[in-house]
Amino acid sequence: MTGTTTLTLGGLLAALLVLAANLHPWWTGNRDPKLLAPFGKGFTAAACAAACPSGLLGWAHSRTGTVANGAGERTSAVASGTTTGSGLTSGQLVGLGSTGAIVAVLIVFIVSLAYKKASKADRRRIIGGAFVGSVLLLTAGVAGALSWLPDVLNTTGAVLVDTVQGVGLL
Repeated sequence: MTGTTTLTLGGLLAALLVLAANLHPWWTGNRDPKLLAPFGKGFTAAACAAACPSGLLGWAHSRTGTVANGAGERTSAVASGTTTGSGLTSGQLVGLGSTGAIVAVLIVFIVSLAYKKASKADRRRIIGGAFVGSVLLLTAGVAGALSWLPDVLNTTGAVLVDTVQGVGLL
């Protein structure tokens, strides 16, 4: 893989800048929760991708960290004249099984369909949510807070497979 599993302070800065850019219009507007839906869709897709240990989704998750680290470190150096290469405590979502992978890929696919139908502004919000989610899920705090996600994906996948196989229906 050509990505990272460690987020630096610069990467955190990049994620916080994108988060602020997405939350600012909502905060200064009428604070309608519906305005946060596109960002939430992107964040959800990123969380599902972060649960994938490898493959295309896992690669995209780790690559996002690399991009964030580089962009944030350059932004900090230019804006403040300081270096932000210090690493944060890393974390990851673990425990995704084959049935959970079905659900994770399905959720990412559904979000990509929503992206295709979204307006230009909502597309940017979906991408922003995916970027922020993927980057923040490299930290121990956010990954720890969402440590339940692989179990939920696995259980949902198992129920889906059992339903398709007719377990408990016949």
